Amino acid sequence: MSTAATLNGMYKMMLESLGPSHWWPGDTPFEVAVGAILTQNTNWKNVEKAIGNLKRSDRLSPEVMYALPLPELAELIRPAGYFNIKARRLHNFLRFLKEEAEFDIRSLEGRSLEELRPKILEINGVGPETADSILLYALGLPTFVVDAYTHRMMSRHGLAWDGMDYHELQGLFMDALPEDVALYNEYHALIVRVGKDWCKKKAGLCDSCPLKPYLDA
Repeated sequence: MSTAATLNGMYKMMLESLGPSHWWPGDTPFEVAVGAILTQNTNWKNVEKAIGNLKRSDRLSPEVMYALPLPELAELIRPAGYFNIKARRLHNFLRFLKEEAEFDIRSLEGRSLEELRPKILEINGVGPETADSILLYALGLPTFVVDAYTHRMMSRHGLAWDGMDYHELQGLFMDALPEDVALYNEYHALIVRVGKDWCKKKAGLCDSCPLKPYLDA
């Protein structure tokens, strides 16, 4: 079976087993982008608490957050962990948003992936996974997000290897799948769900995993 056939088959099997993911949680593109930065090295429940703090204090807007002193911003996002580091990263992103879009993230939606991706990757503290999460989930641009779950799952299915870098793994998907924002969105979400519940780090729960037939193959 070709890589394309395998990846498409895995997608269909996960979707049939788990149903749509309705991913990424967030009321606005800006909230999605903030969540993508806050979720680095933490779980989503902690991100929700941090975003909840920003909402309750009426601070979840780019202009207001940019004007906040860093210690105040850090305290608001404390539940997300590494809050001083993440406050600086958020401020760096907000500076980019100010310079590129006058704080209007929606105005970036008409830009191309080729133009925006290098610029977002230049933001201090924003790596490929975070950049692609912002591009795909907040701006609706066709780039596939890969993460630790993706590498673990693909390794266990013989499609990835130790030392395979982010862009090699991303290319595996983007070469095999049609260029489709909704497909990229749902596929990554399904990988995260299967990774959390079955393809665990220490020992996978392979016997009950939706992808067990592909593991056997």
